[in-house]
Amino acid sequence: MYGFLRTPRWWGINVFVLLAIPFCLFMGTWQLGKFEDRVDTHQAAEKRPDPSTRKAAPLASLLPVDKETSGRIAEAKGRYGEQFLVPDRRLDGKDGGYVLTLLKTDGGRTLPVVRGWLPAGGKAPAAPSGEVTVTGALQASENAGTKGASAAGGLPEGQLGIISAAALVNVVDDDVYDAWLAQTDSPAGLTPVPPQAAAGTGLDVKAFQNLGYTAEWFVFAGFVVFMWFRLLRREAEAHRDEALGLA
Repeated sequence: MYGFLRTPRWWGINVFVLLAIPFCLFMGTWQLGKFEDRVDTHQAAEKRPDPSTRKAAPLASLLPVDKETSGRIAEAKGRYGEQFLVPDRRLDGKDGGYVLTLLKTDGGRTLPVVRGWLPAGGKAPAAPSGEVTVTGALQASENAGTKGASAAGGLPEGQLGIISAAALVNVVDDDVYDAWLAQTDSPAGLTPVPPQAAAGTGLDVKAFQNLGYTAEWFVFAGFVVFMWFRLLRREAEAHRDEALGLA
C-alpha cells in the first residue's frame, strides 16, 4: 500500500521534508542563541558600574564608541560653530527637540554636541564663544532605527532628523566624528539629555522579536512534519480505496 513512496513525486516530497526540518530547527536554534546573547549582554551591562559615574576621559581615548565606552563621560576642547535643532524628540512625555551645536575641536575634527533638550516653541540659547571645554556622555551615531530619529528629508533649514556623521556630511564641510556628546551641564533654558544605552545591550522589542522568531521556526518544523503525515495518510487511503474498488 505504501509503494507510492518510491515514485519520483514522493522522492521529491521526502527530500524536501528531510531538508526543511533541519533547516527550520537550525534557524530556530540560531534565533534562540541571539536572544540568549542579548540576555547575557543585558545582565553584564546591569552589573557594570554606571558609565556616567566614572571620571571624565579625553574623547580620543574612548573612540570608537562601543558597548564599553557608550555613556562614558568624555571631555573635548574647541570652539562652537553651527547650531541645529533636532525636532520631534520627547522628554518626560513633553514635545521638544535637541539643540545640537558643532564643536570644532583642537584636533581639527568636528564633534556634534547636544547641549540640551528644548521645549517645543522655545528659543535655543546661543552657544558660548571662544575656547570651551565640553563634558558629556559619549553616544554612538544614530541610525534610522534609533528612537525618535527620522531619516526623512524635507526639514526646514537649520534642522536635522538624525544625529550622525552621515547626516552631517551633506550639511558641513568638516570632518565629523562618528559620535556625539550629550552635555551633562546644559545652559539655562535647556534640559540635559539622558544618555541612551548602547545598541544591543537592552531587552528591547528587537530582542523579544528573536524569541518570537524562535517559536515560529520550531512551529514551521512541526508543520512540515504534520503536512508530510497528512499527505502520506491521504495517499495511502486513496490507494487502499482503489485496491478495494471504491475509488
